Amino acid sequence: MSSTRFTVNLDEITFVLFDQLKMDQKLAGLEEYADFDREVYEATLAGGKRISEDVLAPINRPGDQAGCTVDEDGNVKTPEGYKAVWDQLADGGWIGVSAPLEFGGGGMPFVMSMALYEGFIGASVAFMMYPGLSVAAARVISKHGPEDKRALWATKMFTGEWGGTMCLTEAGAGSSVGDNRARATPTDEPGVYHIEGEKIFISAGDHDMVENIVHLVLARTPNAGKGTKGLSLFMVPKLLVDDEAELQTGEGDAPIGNNAKVLRIEHKMGINGSATCVMGFGAGGPCRGWLLGQENQGIELMFLMMNEARIGVAAQGMAIGAAAYNYSLHYANERVQGSALREMRNADAPRVTIVNHPDVRRMLMTQKVYADTMRSLCCRVALMSDLAEHIADEEEKRRLSGRVDLLTPILKSMCTDVGYEMATLAVQVYGGYGYVQEYPVEQLVRDSKIFSIYEGTNGIQAMDLLGRKMRIGSGALFIEWMQESESFLRDAAKAGFIDQSARISKAVQSLAATAMHLANVGRQRNIEGAMLQASPFLRMFGYVLLAIEAIDQAMTAKRVMAERGESPLLKAKLPELNFFVNNVLPLAIATGKGIQSGDESCLEEHLFQV
Repeated sequence: MSSTRFTVNLDEITFVLFDQLKMDQKLAGLEEYADFDREVYEATLAGGKRISEDVLAPINRPGDQAGCTVDEDGNVKTPEGYKAVWDQLADGGWIGVSAPLEFGGGGMPFVMSMALYEGFIGASVAFMMYPGLSVAAARVISKHGPEDKRALWATKMFTGEWGGTMCLTEAGAGSSVGDNRARATPTDEPGVYHIEGEKIFISAGDHDMVENIVHLVLARTPNAGKGTKGLSLFMVPKLLVDDEAELQTGEGDAPIGNNAKVLRIEHKMGINGSATCVMGFGAGGPCRGWLLGQENQGIELMFLMMNEARIGVAAQGMAIGAAAYNYSLHYANERVQGSALREMRNADAPRVTIVNHPDVRRMLMTQKVYADTMRSLCCRVALMSDLAEHIADEEEKRRLSGRVDLLTPILKSMCTDVGYEMATLAVQVYGGYGYVQEYPVEQLVRDSKIFSIYEGTNGIQAMDLLGRKMRIGSGALFIEWMQESESFLRDAAKAGFIDQSARISKAVQSLAATAMHLANVGRQRNIEGAMLQASPFLRMFGYVLLAIEAIDQAMTAKRVMAERGESPLLKAKLPELNFFVNNVLPLAIATGKGIQSGDESCLEEHLFQV
């Protein structure tokens, strides 16, 4: 049945990339992407659709059921079929699609990776944890690794010969990275340290799909200060290699280990095909690590990886939301149950598919508007990242970089929260069948819950937004976004969307007033009172951002229909906008009123005592 088969809606993706964002036109003038045109991009997307549906999707449920195992030597075995799929992705260049050409990558823009992720991640989120982290780690090494190693090591990782991880979290410290206890002791060899410590919750900490794995480890050097400022970053291979990045071998030509070992794997509620490991460094002997950048620069360099990872996690939420909608849509058109409401008193009335029932249509529309607006917002931010990295205009580079910084915590939190909510809504569409493993949507719920927790919990993202991003330049990033949004909405009104643009503009103004209220709370040195509302404020901001995407899609569809004629996809954009403005956007206004009420009752000391 199509309700159990994963599909990618390539028409919606190409609408966003080429009609709405005009990606190919905006990137055409950049030297880095001069060899790519729309034909190449579309062929790549079509190839990605085939990989998603025919290669990745078939291993998703079996991988979830089998999970990973670890032997007594700390070597992880992934589910059957994973290695063959990894090899197929590596051979086809799908792992490093947007990695630099000089490091063996495809050289495509990041926005193309974002578009491909919708299919790849939606098909098998657990599997995609492995290449996703490898690419992020390789990007840090390619820019900040030791001169004699960065090209060799990064190339091995971008091409899929090696894997990579990010090792931050320690037991007891959790998100408080500054409480890190791992140690790095200098050796007689310049730039080489002995690493000692234990890290937990390390995704893709080990697996059997690659020759070697490079861990990026945060550790504290002797005499380093406390907190995050005293941390340094090291690249720590599982197996030692020579100057040519070839494995060193010992007795019987066995690879020489580096005492970076898996102590155990976690048994989780979801993403079971992804090995989430407890890692031990240096417990069985010396563990060598090579310094990235300078001592005490670790958190700065790690954030380069974390920011990319946070946008990647937003892509996970977006992909799950899109998958949930696609599954729901097919199921609702197949499942026959009950009669039409207008025939409910007629016992002989023909049975109809549940897509005819109003409540089901409401759930489907909710899923659709979120899936479509999250897709365009994720691709928009990815495109901004590409332009910010490569354009020559320094002022525009500054503006785009600032915009990406401002939107990243919102993107990560909003997409992961909403993606999970859309997965649970898919279970509701399926009814009792959604709750059983015969159908795919219960796995979406289990797999997607982690998104709002890792790479900085969504509460931490909200604190970053309110406590740091909103304060940069006395609110300059937010004010610039607000002014551009108001200008865009005036253009939308001129294009005929008068009522919708006015209502979204009211929400923008409410957001600004709420930001001002929280700034006043902060100026009164009531930090707890301000941060109490950080998550609601981020959610409010997210609703407004998605509303702007909804009206932009409707404007784009109106223009394209005038140029090329109608289609079901294009005709859907206007009712989508109306549904969002009438059913979702009011949540932003209500959230703002709740924040501005100043209620701090949950902070009363006598509460929550045991």
